[in-house]
Amino acid sequence: MSGCVFCGIIAGEVPAVVVTDEPDGVAFLDTRPVFKGHVLVVPRAHVETLTDLPDDASPGYFRLVRRIAVAVESGLGSGGTFVAMNNRVSQSVPHLHTHVVPRTKGDGLRGFFWPRTRYADDAEATGFAGRISAALA
Repeated sequence: MSGCVFCGIIAGEVPAVVVTDEPDGVAFLDTRPVFKGHVLVVPRAHVETLTDLPDDASPGYFRLVRRIAVAVESGLGSGGTFVAMNNRVSQSVPHLHTHVVPRTKGDGLRGFFWPRTRYADDAEATGFAGRISAALA
């Protein structure tokens, strides 16, 4: 869809640190992560919300989300993950996306007040993406 930043990432027209690019979706690092290694998973087709995702696309998309959650945990050595999505309210980009955030005990994340951080540079971001990519099953 013209003007959608996530569609631009999928098309390779907008730069992103991509973790994986597969038929069921694309996963890339959030540019303003809650914690480093925070991944966004998006379906290839432009749909705005979960309710817009076609039934036949749902199984493949959520298999990818599940695989990314496993890879974030094992690739980064995190204690677990927080997996979430917004539909319309608080959805900064109107293209369905699922957040997969690495978690560790005592990391300070409370409720839905998400502090944001930044990567020191492109090399650090690429390193996090590479560790997650390498852990994909």
